Amino acid sequence: MLFQYLKYYIISLNYFFFSLKFRSIMTFLTSFCITFFYTPYFIFFLKKNKISQIIRNEGPITHLKKKNTPTMGGIIILVSVFISVFFWAQLSNKYIFYILTTIVLYSIIGFLDDYYKIILKNSKGLIPLQKILLQSIIIMITLIYMFFNDTKNLYIQLIIPFVEKIELNLNFTSYLIISYFIILGISNSVNLTDGLDGLVIMPIIFISIGLGLLAYFTGDINLSRYFNINYIKNTKELIIICLAIVGSGLGFLWFNTYPAKIFMGDVGSLTLGYIISIIAILIKQEFLFLIMSSIFIIEFISVIIQVLRFKYSKKRFFLMAPLHHHFELKGLKESCVVVRFWIISFILVLISLIIL
Repeated sequence: MLFQYLKYYIISLNYFFFSLKFRSIMTFLTSFCITFFYTPYFIFFLKKNKISQIIRNEGPITHLKKKNTPTMGGIIILVSVFISVFFWAQLSNKYIFYILTTIVLYSIIGFLDDYYKIILKNSKGLIPLQKILLQSIIIMITLIYMFFNDTKNLYIQLIIPFVEKIELNLNFTSYLIISYFIILGISNSVNLTDGLDGLVIMPIIFISIGLGLLAYFTGDINLSRYFNINYIKNTKELIIICLAIVGSGLGFLWFNTYPAKIFMGDVGSLTLGYIISIIAILIKQEFLFLIMSSIFIIEFISVIIQVLRFKYSKKRFFLMAPLHHHFELKGLKESCVVVRFWIISFILVLISLIIL
């Protein structure tokens, strides 16, 4: 009897430690602790090597005081995400494999962009054409690899309130084009939005929570039926990556909130935008993802409007683009703009989940 009891206890304990619930909690705590405890050392290292933010001359005058703030903090975020996912995720899961292998490549682009800014002492970094070309190569390789390993999931679901789900079946070319522009657009939109202390990381956290829930629902056959979405086997595991971003993001926000002691840099903003885009594509929730990410899209559109208006009429539509700078010049304090953007982002994620 005692032997049977111990056997049952050991099996139960083993099941608990390998369960998704336990691994998710540990992923969150691991990523948070790594970022929270090691960021001060990373800040010291960056200051010692004079790796600091290069401020745009055409930006708000109030931002000139930030010129000595360490940058490239995205490195500590990505390292903590990678380590926590490596330890707690099932590495045999193909979706985990897609993301871990490609974020390393994509982060190199952001790293090079930051590196050139610091070495050349200008705020431009890589030439836009160089950046887009490098991004395009990695995105295309990723999508083609995903396609040949997962051809049965070549569709997009449109979730419309009070209406049956609409499933758009795509051919390879359509899938490639749509997915390419989602990844390229969102990753660069996140990069453009990263202009105020703490502005980007909190919306990334909100979106990661939303995507984590969607990944869990999609990977559970009963919940997928309940929410009227297509069941995709093994996507539950993506919640590990989402919670790694949440934990790491909160740890980083401790030092990135106004007044920031460290900036994320392109290595962080570009790569985080890439990760959340890939997750949305893997779980086939591109439509809801675009609603969640609308704050980034609006920022991107504000830049396009500003450029086109100035090109053809030599007048500015906004006082300054991206949009967050417009509100700064209207007299709002930086912290006020940031928190209001957070609120809007939270509402957008909530709307997406309500639609589901």
